[in-house]
Amino acid sequence: MERNNELKTSLQILLILFFFFFTLHCYCVSSQQTDSCTYNLNLQVPIPFDTSNLHCLCVWDSQNFVLRYVQTSSNLWSFILSTPDTNSYIAMGFSADGAMAGSSAMVGWVAARGSSGGIKQYYLGGLTPDQVVPDKGNLQVIGNSSFITMESDRVYMVFQLATTTTSPPSSWLLLATGPTGLFPSAPSYQLVKHLDKVSITIDYTSGNIGNSQSQASGSSSSPSPTTQLGDSCGNKLNLNGVFPFDTTNLNCFPVWNAQDFVFRYSQSSSYIWSFILSAPDKNSYIAMGFSPNGGMVGSSAIVGWVPSSGSGTAGLKQYYLGGTAPSQVVADKGNLQFVANSTLITSQSSRLFLAFQLQTARPLPRLVFAVGPAGVFPSAPSFALAQHQDKASISFNYATATGSSASSSSSSLSGNSIVSLKRTHGLLNILGWGILIIMGAIIARHFKQWDPFWFYFHVSVQSVGFILGLIGVITGLILNDQLHADVEIHKVLGIIVLTLACLQMMAILARPNREAKARKYWNLYHHNTGRILIIIAIANIFYGIHLGHEGSAWKIGYGIVLAILFFIAFIFEMRKWSDDEDDDDD
Repeated sequence: MERNNELKTSLQILLILFFFFFTLHCYCVSSQQTDSCTYNLNLQVPIPFDTSNLHCLCVWDSQNFVLRYVQTSSNLWSFILSTPDTNSYIAMGFSADGAMAGSSAMVGWVAARGSSGGIKQYYLGGLTPDQVVPDKGNLQVIGNSSFITMESDRVYMVFQLATTTTSPPSSWLLLATGPTGLFPSAPSYQLVKHLDKVSITIDYTSGNIGNSQSQASGSSSSPSPTTQLGDSCGNKLNLNGVFPFDTTNLNCFPVWNAQDFVFRYSQSSSYIWSFILSAPDKNSYIAMGFSPNGGMVGSSAIVGWVPSSGSGTAGLKQYYLGGTAPSQVVADKGNLQFVANSTLITSQSSRLFLAFQLQTARPLPRLVFAVGPAGVFPSAPSFALAQHQDKASISFNYATATGSSASSSSSSLSGNSIVSLKRTHGLLNILGWGILIIMGAIIARHFKQWDPFWFYFHVSVQSVGFILGLIGVITGLILNDQLHADVEIHKVLGIIVLTLACLQMMAILARPNREAKARKYWNLYHHNTGRILIIIAIANIFYGIHLGHEGSAWKIGYGIVLAILFFIAFIFEMRKWSDDEDDDDD
């Protein structure tokens, strides 16, 4: 009885210590540095200018881009751009009109796995990679003022610009993130196409983000693209007889300022909605999709094109976007119900006008817009759609004719969502494979005197650990599908751990009786497989923390929990050896 009480007390101490230190670990990792304009900037590296009076703006909410800036002197401006680390380059460009072509940008990157990072100015002379030139541009970057650093899970790009007058830098800003794992490198430092981008206007004096359309049209020095190409919501649609429905009472909204997309619509009757999308004619297809969640996948889109003279036939089709691969974008499929003879695509005065009517009580409010590559159009017999050159999504209110500002989004997860999913993946695997499985092994080895409770508790703890670990593996596969990161070793080790865990769970079903001769071999298999699983799981957890750039807090936190568990196991092992020696003496 006394021995059972000691074992019960030891088990209670084990559980209390585990939950205490795991709570400590969760606190450590959850209190890592994030960034917003409510936080004080507290970088460990020295910044070569005064940061006490920085203006702060959340310039790109969906990607959690935070911009700080200050006019250091009459013709000197200092900038700090803070972004989540998604293992990709980040860019901040200054444009005369909101377009990428002709702009100059600061691009920075901190490569994974200890590789060196870099920061360079690029001149965006056009849309092809050979027109994006490193170490060129119109920005007068102050020497030794620019650097990029990573702290916790965020990247900070720091630089200073000189202006020729006391006027601030260009108010049109371009922000972009690159594809995961692809960084500029010597000797060419060629920049691969961005994964996601957005353009905004900023009022440096007030520290506010302005409406792109009104800022551009109200500026004499930077006329808007809409003015240049002949369509805006201030202009009356003057194409009488062209459209197959009444256009006199259309609502109008500039849905995508960077590409000068103008959206007109009206509710013609209870179940009929009329739409006209106007865009510059760049000899490429244009598309407008209706999405259930704001992403491309799962949406239905109407796509129209008018090739330049003699290069092909104009066309207009519905496409269903079943996935991101070209084979999953299917022509003549989708959930849009068009009114018969209501669709039209035409080119007038250097602009494309895409018109159509839908049968619906109310269209989906999440709209997706896209521009195709120049000169590449769908054609018979498959009418396969080439990947878009640029796209954006908005949330639109049909009742008030208002919508969120268009922001490009090439990934179904934002920067914040990716960071959250990454942390969830890590915590589930740490708790499942890295803590509970170890606890279950300790219980099985040192609490057998408390029969049969030890067995049921051992199975329960291992089952919970297996379930959490399995969910962790699934979140990892989802994360890998979103990031397309080069983490093959981490993924292979995770699959090995999951396979060994499945074998361990199935081994319970084949567990021989204690008196059976095969029980000795079953024990040998079960115990050693468990030890191998734990060793690989611990190694993969630390490797995953390294790949995730989560910093020292995660490593220290999990290291403390691991040390406590091993210390408890060591104490129990000493007691076991001591008891065995006492039994031998008896």
